[in-house]
Amino acid sequence: MIHPENNLSDILQQIRACKVCAEHLPLGPRPVIRASPSARLAIIGQAPGTRVHESGVPWDDRSGDRLRDWLSLDKPDFYDETSIAIVPMRFCYPGRDTNGGDSPPRPECAPLWHAPVLEHMPQIQLTLLVGSYAQKRYLGRQRKKTMTETVAAWRAFLPHYLPLPHPSWRNTGWLKRNSWFETELVPDLRREIKTLLA
Repeated sequence: MIHPENNLSDILQQIRACKVCAEHLPLGPRPVIRASPSARLAIIGQAPGTRVHESGVPWDDRSGDRLRDWLSLDKPDFYDETSIAIVPMRFCYPGRDTNGGDSPPRPECAPLWHAPVLEHMPQIQLTLLVGSYAQKRYLGRQRKKTMTETVAAWRAFLPHYLPLPHPSWRNTGWLKRNSWFETELVPDLRREIKTLLA
């Protein structure tokens, strides 16, 4: 049970001990999250993959390599939780779907934990919404009909949010079809990050 008087350290301890949906997790619970009251940037992605489940380090995979390239951040800066919070829609690896990809985030995590965590990070100035699940939750009716349209309208959501596609290598074809992402959005994203973390 979450108590409103708990500080962020207490809440993170509760998250790391959470077993609310353990019966649905093929590899068992291993919540992965990074947060600090001083963080200025929040990254809300989808859920850990198998490699992240093993290491306990968020974005410790090829998707993370691509995301760090988009942000123009090296690993020490990316993993500086005093500046950057990493709060996925689902803290534990959800398993595989019938198509061989990772299953969608389970519905319990974000409603249970996101508000208490974010309330204890008052310095957050920009939140990156990585993938359609994060965009659906945080943009609501402002979200466009498709993920592509939502990302293409990124300027409309600034200064609080910036939607991104998931950096999975499965999306390489999407990036080739939407060259504006790397020629227009990524330079804008890098400017925002550089200013924010200066």
